[in-house]
Order: sequence, then C-alpha cells, then structure tokens
Amino acid sequence: MTDIERAGEAERFSILRLSRESKDGIEKMVARERPFTIILNDNELVTLLSSPVELKYLAVGFLYSEGLIQSRDDIKKVTVDDQRGVARVETVNPTEIEEGVVFKRIISSGCGRGASFYSAADTVIEKVDSSMELSVDEVFILVAQFQRRSELYAATGAVHSAALCDHKDILIFSEDIGRHNAIDKIFGRCLLDNIPAKNRIIVTSGRITSEIMHKVAKRGIPVLISVSAPTDLAVKTADVLGITLVASVRGKKMDIYTGNERIVTDGTSGQRAVG
Repeated sequence: MTDIERAGEAERFSILRLSRESKDGIEKMVARERPFTIILNDNELVTLLSSPVELKYLAVGFLYSEGLIQSRDDIKKVTVDDQRGVARVETVNPTEIEEGVVFKRIISSGCGRGASFYSAADTVIEKVDSSMELSVDEVFILVAQFQRRSELYAATGAVHSAALCDHKDILIFSEDIGRHNAIDKIFGRCLLDNIPAKNRIIVTSGRITSEIMHKVAKRGIPVLISVSAPTDLAVKTADVLGITLVASVRGKKMDIYTGNERIVTDGTSGQRAVG
C-alpha cells in the first residue's frame, strides 16, 4: 500500500486499458472524492465536494475566504469528524449570515465553483501594496519545485495543488480535487498555525478566476503564479487589486498579465519586465 492510500487520498481500482495494439488489465490509482459539510454555530452552512484530508484547514480557510471569520481570534472551537465528513465550527461571537443565501448549498469540486458566496463586499478589498520583486529564474524554480511536489497528482492526475512560497522555497503545500479547496486549505493552515501569508507568493495548478484573485487579495498576496490560464475578469481584478498575475508557466515560458514591475528579468540587476 502506498502512502497516499494509507492517508485516504486515493483508492486502487482494477481497470481495462485499451490501445490500438493491446488490451490489458491493470491497477490504477484514483483520487478520493467525499462530501464535506461545514456547520457554523449549529447551522448547516455548506457541503463541499473535496479530498478527505486536511479538513480542519479547509473548513477554516473556507470560512475566512467567505468573510465569515476574520482572524484566529474569532474561532472558539473547531471539531472535525473525518469519518462522517463534518466540521463543526463555533465562533466567539454570533456570525451574521443572510438567511437563504448560503445554507445547505452544495459546491462542486469541478473547475466551476458550483455556487458563489461572493458579494458586493468583495469589491471593496484593499489594493495590495508591496515592493516585492521576483526574478524570472525564481519563478521557474518555484514552479519546478511545485510540479515535483505532488505525489497524488503524479499517481492519479485528478487533483489540483496550491502552495504558499517565499522567493526561494515552498512553505506550505496542499492538494484537493477542487482548486478553490486547495487554496482554502493553505489559508486555513495559515490562520490556525499563525503562519504569515502577507507579502508572500501563491502558486497554483488551477485556472485563475476573479474569485481566486479575491481570495489572495484578502491575504495580502502580491504575486499569483499559475501553470494554467486566467479568465478576463481575473486579469481585470488582478489589475485593480494590484496583484502581479503570472500564468501559463511551462518550460521556459511565462505570461505576465498584470504587475509587470514585480518581475525582474535576467541580466542587469534591477531590470524589470515591461509590457
């Protein structure tokens, strides 16, 4: 049994593999998908479809991303039933939730969020103010580290990854069948373990949407890097929020959509990418 099987992240199936030349029975690792319900102050809030690991971080990160908690001090208690896939979160003070908007809605694990809790409040997120600079080589090195890190993706090809980084290293790494969940797990861990996220870098495997931009802006992230591509609204949101958006990082190529001034090109020290 592999480590990812022991951790409950994947299950082995016997399948039939066909090609033009052959027909073979093989064993294939498949990523686990489970419903995960978050109960906030005894109110059933939402059911996410997710990978059944790091559920405590996912619950806290989700609540933070949706604006239902603002800091670790807001949390009185978090209990997770891994077998049932349920997290109960109690806050120090009652949390105001608009009735009928978020209760008992299911959010899919797919590339679409399935349901969006974002509101007009997201349009007043503060612009990210950072003097961070990152070299082209540092971007490529971080992405190379990132792509080597995922044992679950290598085995199944069915999960997204996210990482919190500084200029040189990956500080936190997380995986989930949902790209939003992977990032929420990162921020949930930051909140619970008092790990600073401000003025650091997020690397993700997923497509970048405006929702993702709002998530990282709330944590003061000045640079977002993805091996995938952004949507038009993500690019416009990144520009408004002062975030450097680097996407489609593959091989020795990257596309810088916004915040070119933070990416320093090879060669003369201090020279920046311009566009």
